[in-house]
Amino acid sequence: MTITLFENFRALFYAPFYAAHALGVYEDEGLDVVLSGGESPAVTATSLLSGAADVSWGGPMRVLYTYETQPDCDLVAFCEVVTRDPFYLIGNRPNPDFKFADLIDLRLSTVSEVPTPWLCLQDDIRRAGIDPDSLTRVDTNTMAQSEAGLRAGDFDVIEVFEPYASQLIDDGVGFVWYAAANRGPTSYTTFYTTRLALTEKRDDLLAMTRAMYRTQKWLHAHSAREFAETIKSFFPDLPLEVLSAAIDRYKALGIWGENPRHARVGFDRLDAALRSGGLIVRGATYDQCMDTSLADLVIAEDPPSA
Repeated sequence: MTITLFENFRALFYAPFYAAHALGVYEDEGLDVVLSGGESPAVTATSLLSGAADVSWGGPMRVLYTYETQPDCDLVAFCEVVTRDPFYLIGNRPNPDFKFADLIDLRLSTVSEVPTPWLCLQDDIRRAGIDPDSLTRVDTNTMAQSEAGLRAGDFDVIEVFEPYASQLIDDGVGFVWYAAANRGPTSYTTFYTTRLALTEKRDDLLAMTRAMYRTQKWLHAHSAREFAETIKSFFPDLPLEVLSAAIDRYKALGIWGENPRHARVGFDRLDAALRSGGLIVRGATYDQCMDTSLADLVIAEDPPSA
């Protein structure tokens, strides 16, 4: 059976999705999974609704936001992979005792490519008793522009993911002030589809979930270097040492789940951030957005590692 899988966009924190392809786990499960898309995160949900894809990966934010704008969309997430926020605040000097109050009167550049990083960060800032709208913030830069700006002295602190963080750290010009993963579980990336597809293609999506669970077992049992070597072809321009260092940091932060079951606590934290940031008002419930039945089945099966 061929499954068209829409890639959100090429990013290192999606490494388990690439590893599943590189390790041939889908083929082991009798699936032909064709990777497509990758042009824009915004089209992942619409690709499912239009029939251009069978499954997408992306943030449950897309599922929640689609319910906000199309209450009858019937999208559903069924296999969680990234369970914590993979973004950092990287500052221009060491700040081991960082507090969100430190951002007051500093020049901050946040992510423009996708909305979830800032929505989650502003919620953290708000919970610390600070109005995020009071900060001196640029929200129009790409992460590459933010990195260049930090190097040039245009910003005091920037919001980026890997490998920007590792590149700045390795060059001695950037320092981790805050790893968003340390806030705790935040549902960040999942497979999702429509409930119709979940019914009509249930055996195939069960096999897909099993493949990802086997990949999760593999990544937690292998070193960052082995992981980097396995997915290197997906990042041909990134030096292996940088790729390995970035994966090592992500593994230490625990951003990749040990099984594909969606945790309610992670969904609730994401939902709260989207509400406090004004992206959603009505939203949708955990039971509307999440189906754990396939994950529960493969966890009970306890298949071998990839």
